[in-house]
Amino acid sequence: MRISKVLAGVFAAVMTLGCLASCGSGSSSSDNGASSAAEGSQAQEGSEAPSGEDTPQEMNKTMTALELSKLMGNGINLGNTMEAYGHKSYVKGETDPRDCEHNWGQPTTTKEMIEGMKAAGFDSLRIPVAWTNAMAFETGDYTIDSLYLDRVGEIIDYAMDCGMYVIVNDHWDGGWWGMFGSATEETRNKAMDMYTSMWQQICERYKNYDEHLIFESANEELGDRLNDKDLCSDSGSLNKDQCFEKLLEINQRFVDTVRASGGNNADRFLLIAGYNTDFENTCDARYKMPTDTVENRMLVSVHYYTPWNYCGEKALQSWGSPIDVEQMNKLMKDMSKFTKAGYGVIIGEYGVLMNGGQLKPDADKYYTNFLNNCDLYNYVPMLWDCNNLYNKAKKEIIDETIAKMYKERSYSAQSSLTDEEIQKNASEAIEQFYQDAVAAQQEDIGIPPADDKAIAWIMYNSADYNVSYCVGDTYDPSSMTAGIVAQNVIIEGDGTYEVSLDFTKAGGAHGVAFSALGVSNGEKLFPGCVIKIEEIKVNGEAVQMTAPGYTSSDAKDCTRVNLFNEWVKSPPKDARSIDGDVSNASAQIINKDDFKTVNTLEIKFTFKTAA
Repeated sequence: MRISKVLAGVFAAVMTLGCLASCGSGSSSSDNGASSAAEGSQAQEGSEAPSGEDTPQEMNKTMTALELSKLMGNGINLGNTMEAYGHKSYVKGETDPRDCEHNWGQPTTTKEMIEGMKAAGFDSLRIPVAWTNAMAFETGDYTIDSLYLDRVGEIIDYAMDCGMYVIVNDHWDGGWWGMFGSATEETRNKAMDMYTSMWQQICERYKNYDEHLIFESANEELGDRLNDKDLCSDSGSLNKDQCFEKLLEINQRFVDTVRASGGNNADRFLLIAGYNTDFENTCDARYKMPTDTVENRMLVSVHYYTPWNYCGEKALQSWGSPIDVEQMNKLMKDMSKFTKAGYGVIIGEYGVLMNGGQLKPDADKYYTNFLNNCDLYNYVPMLWDCNNLYNKAKKEIIDETIAKMYKERSYSAQSSLTDEEIQKNASEAIEQFYQDAVAAQQEDIGIPPADDKAIAWIMYNSADYNVSYCVGDTYDPSSMTAGIVAQNVIIEGDGTYEVSLDFTKAGGAHGVAFSALGVSNGEKLFPGCVIKIEEIKVNGEAVQMTAPGYTSSDAKDCTRVNLFNEWVKSPPKDARSIDGDVSNASAQIINKDDFKTVNTLEIKFTFKTAA
C-alpha cells in the first residue's frame, strides 16, 4: 500500500489496515524439499542466525516456490515503517536511519516486537522499504547510505533469529516510479539505471542470506502508476499496453540483476510484482512473468483489498452477502492459474480498515473466508498492519478472537495436517460459508438480487464515509452500514417509481461524498432506457435540483443517474435523457448544503423504455 495524495483522505497519517491472516501452511505427508526445509526452519528458532553480511548461509537449492509457500504460512507487514517517506530530511552518513521509522507515526522497531509477531502466529515478515530515503538520486548519485542498509539488515536478522521468512522490496518510495512513464527518454533511462543500481546494492549487502530472505521487485507501482506524476511532472506517456510491456521489462531487469549478483542470490526466491498487484490485471493475458535461469524459484505478488468500499473506506458497512462471497471466491480461484504453472502466490497485503481501534462488523467473516481460500490454493497471506491489530507496545494481538485465529492458522499449528487434509477442510468450509450467506440474505434485506429483475436503489456514501449503502454498479442490498432501512423497487416497464433510504437508526448521514440512482440489469432487460429524476426529498422536504441529470452506464449492465459525483466532469458519450438534450446535464444535480444531515432520502423518478 502506498501513502500519497491518492489515498490521503483515507489513510492520512497512519495506515490502520490490519487483522488476521495465515494459510498455505500445511506440510505434505510426502518426503519432499518442503519437509526437510521445515525441520531446518524449526531448528533455527531460538538460536542466533548468522548474519547475512559476512557468513554465507547454506541455501536450500532443491525447494520449489510451491513448497516455500507452505512453509511461509501466515505473514504480516512491518507497515509504515522502513517505507515511511522522508527523503528530504535524510542526510547520508549523519541521519540515524531509525528516525525514518517515525515519519508515519510508527515506533522504533525492536527485536522484541518481531519476536512477539512470531509468538502471535506469524511465520513471515514483509519489510517494505523506501530506499531513496537514503539516496541523493536527484543528482545522479544512486548510492544507498550504508547505515540505511545496515538498519534494514538488522530488522531482517530480528526476524530470521526467530525462524521467520522475510520479504524485502522497494515500495512506493515517493513515487519515483513515474520516471518510467516520462515523455523524455533520458528520464526513462535514468529510472532504469537507478532501479538497477538500487538492486545491485541490495543484492550485494544481503547476498549471503539463505532462502529465508526473498526479494520482491516492487510494490503496487508496476502498472498504471508508472505514469505517476509525484516526482516526474512530464510522466503519463504510457498507454495500458505499454504499461504491461514496461512492467515485464522492469521485472526482467530485476531477475537478471539479482541472478548476476552472485552468492546465494543465484538461487534466491524472487517475488515478481503483478500489474498494480491487482488480481484481475495480473490475470490479464497481457501480464507475463519474466524468464529465469533457475527453475521453480519465482512467485507472483498481488494485494487484496476487495471490495474497497468495505476494506478501505471508514463506513461501518457489512460484508458477507452471497455476492461478496462469490466475488472473493472467484478472484482467489482465478489466481490459481499461477500455482498451476508452478509459481507461488504471495498476497503481500490484505486487510480491513479498523474504526477507532475497533474491528468492523463482519471482519471475522471476511478473514475466515479469505484464509480458507488461501489454504485451498496454497497462497501466502501477508496482513497489512501498522500497529493496529498487533500492538507493538504490548507485543500482542489486541482482539482475542483474532489472536486465536492466527494461532490456529500458523505453520506449526497446521503442520500435522497433510496438504490433502488442509485443502479438503478449506473446500468444505468455503462451501458451507457460502450456503450460510445465502440463508442469511433471505432474512431482512428487502428485495434480493436477481438476474431476471431490474431493481432500482439509491447508492450513497456520506461525506465522512461513515455511512454507506450499496455503492457500485452491483446491486447488493446487504452491503450497507448497519441500521439503514432501504425501500427499493422492481422496475416493470414505463412508469413513475419511488425509492428511499432511512438513515435514522444508523445515526444519520452527515454530508454526501457520492450518490446515484441505480437500476440493476437495466441495460440488459431494458436496453436504451432513460430515467428522469422528478423529485428529491431530504428529511421529508423537497430540495431544488441544480442541473438536469442524465442516464448512462459504466458497467454496461447497471443503468445509472448520478446525483452527486465529483469525479465525473462532463456527461459521457453514451449519456441520454428523455427529451434527448444532455447539453446542460451534470453528474452533480444536488446542492451539498442540502445534505448536511440526512435522516431520510426519497427519490421519485420516471422510467421510460426505448421506443
